[in-house]
This record gives sequence, structure tokens and C-alpha cells, in this order.
Amino acid sequence: MKRIIISGGGTGGHIYPAITIYKEIMKQNPDAQVLYVGTEKGLEATLVPKEGIEFTTLPVQGLQRKLSFGTLVTLGKTAFSLVKANTIISNFKPDVVIGTGGYVCGPILMAAALRNIPTLIQEQNVIAGITNKILSRFVDVVAVGYKDAEASFSKAKRVVYTGNPVRPDVLVDTRADGRNYFNLSDDTFTVLIAGGSRGARTINNAMIDVHKHFQGTKGIKLIHITGDGEYKSVLSQLGITDGDGLGDSSVILPYLHDMPKALAAADLAVFRSGAIGLAELAVRGIPSVLVPYPYAAEDHQTYNARIFVQEGAAHMIVDQMLSAHDLIGEIEMFMANRDLLSQMGERALQLGKPNAAHDIAKLALSIAK
Repeated sequence: MKRIIISGGGTGGHIYPAITIYKEIMKQNPDAQVLYVGTEKGLEATLVPKEGIEFTTLPVQGLQRKLSFGTLVTLGKTAFSLVKANTIISNFKPDVVIGTGGYVCGPILMAAALRNIPTLIQEQNVIAGITNKILSRFVDVVAVGYKDAEASFSKAKRVVYTGNPVRPDVLVDTRADGRNYFNLSDDTFTVLIAGGSRGARTINNAMIDVHKHFQGTKGIKLIHITGDGEYKSVLSQLGITDGDGLGDSSVILPYLHDMPKALAAADLAVFRSGAIGLAELAVRGIPSVLVPYPYAAEDHQTYNARIFVQEGAAHMIVDQMLSAHDLIGEIEMFMANRDLLSQMGERALQLGKPNAAHDIAKLALSIAK
């Protein structure tokens, strides 16, 4: 029976890959015992226990760039978290420790590496996060989501290009499943608009006039997922009281639990360029218009998007330059040019790594003591 610690926190981009890898590990080694190490206040504190995974926390947070009292408090928490991480390692006695990013990974992976316990980190983005860059000098193997990310880990012992893990559900639903779920005919041009779990205000604001432009237009469906915090504002700006208020051309939702159904139905996506969202678009072969979040660490979303643009799988619009006019032009261009849409879909599919979770889990189990 393998004993495995998985750690990743802060954002869904770190947590969802960790959960996906966990599920694949359990497929390959059903007797494995897994402990998830996260933070008390991060999204993982809600998501991980719902999956039935044993969960514990470390008191750690990111450093501020300027020296302040808050910086000193953070340093104190980091020192304490290293002590607690050692205690967790001593009590749980893992055979391997896996990190998927976020500050919480630092103490637990460092503690394991210093005790010669096998360690693996999974980097989702083209530009690696600071925690993973530091850890790469100590861990046994780095699994990267993009080939280009290997350049960030020149000091690592071993780097393996695996691609990014995607939820199994994303691969299951057929186009017919998605179309039936949204009650769409097969020839309805369907655009999926989403800015991540929290939404994206720039995209949502631009979409107001996009919805108005296409209202009453036959043969198109805009599936717009606003994020919970933005939903009421979007409805208010459109002068409607529910997400079906614009008629057959649009449906507006705060959140969608059945996102795989929307991906299965989509002809085109308007997305941020978080690594996991892009991985899901790729395995489904969905061409996209990408609007990178401009304040992501090291501007990594722009670098992620550039890979898709360079490979002919996406178009990119800079966040500060986004307008309804831009989105209307892109949507109408793709509606009129289905050959280009198909070609870009094929390019996206070539970027997909549907077996990434399997390969990462296999890699982690192979280095376990």
C-alpha cells in the first residue's frame, strides 16, 4: 500500500490538477492512502474534503514584495509551517510527495526532499511559478504541462513533458450529449464564454453589447458563464431578471457544474488562458479567442495563450484592448468561415494530452519508495 501526500493550493489552477491526479492514482493503485496538504483559507479547504480525501493544513501565505510588518508575519508563518510540515511527514510517512503549485507546496515538498523522500512537482504553465522554480532544484522530477516550460527548470534533476491533467468527465461527453443538454440543434453555432471560476469582468463587460448584437439572431447560441460575483451585474446591465431573458440566442449562467457538457457542445470558446482551461479546450479540439488575465504572476497567461496562437489553435486579444466590437467581429468571422474553424480545432486537438493524468500518476508511483 502506497502512502502519498499531495499538495496544491490557492487557486483552482493548482487544486483541480491535484484532485485529477489523485483520482488517477486511485485507479492505478486502489489501496493507496492519500493525504492532501493545503491551507485553511484557500479554495482547497472546500473542494478537497468534498472529494473524500483526508485533508490537513499548513499556515503559509505568499510573501509581499515590500518589506512590512505583514512580511515579517508571513516569514514567521513560513518558519512554523516548515516545522509542521516535518511533523506531517514524520506522522504520515509518505512514499512519495506530489506538489501542483501554490505557496503551500513549498514547506511540505522541501521537508520531504531534505529527508530523501521521493518528490514530484507538476507545473501547469509555460512560465513556472516562483515556488516550483525554487523546488525544482530539490525534487526528483518535474512534470511540465508545456514543452516550452522545460526552459524554466534548467537546474532540475529530471524534467518530463506530460501535458496538463484534465478531468475524466471532459473526455466522456459527446457532441450529441452537449447539444441535448442545452437543447441545441446540430447546426446551431455555439459559443462558450467563460472567465474561470470567479468570472472575468473585462470579458463580461464586453459581452453586454455582444448579447444585444446577436439577440434574435437565428442559428447562434451564446453560453455565457459569468462567475457568481458578476452574474447579477451582467443581468442588470442587460435589463433582464434571469439568464434566459434574451431569448434563444443567449443563455447566461453564474456557474455551470456540468462544464464538460458545455465543452462538448461548443464550436468556439472565449476564455481566459489559465493552463487547465486551455488543456480542456485542447483535448476537445475547440478553437478559441483568448483574453489572458493581465495580472497573473509573471504574466503566465499571456505566455500560455501564445503557444495556442503560434500553433494556429487560437486568436488572442489583449485584455486592455478587448471590446464588444472585437468579439462580435471574431464570432461573425468564424461563423462565416467554418473551414478555418475546423482547421483551428484540429490544431487545438494536436496540443491536447488526454493521457496526462495517467502519465503523471504513473510517474509518481514509479518513483515512490
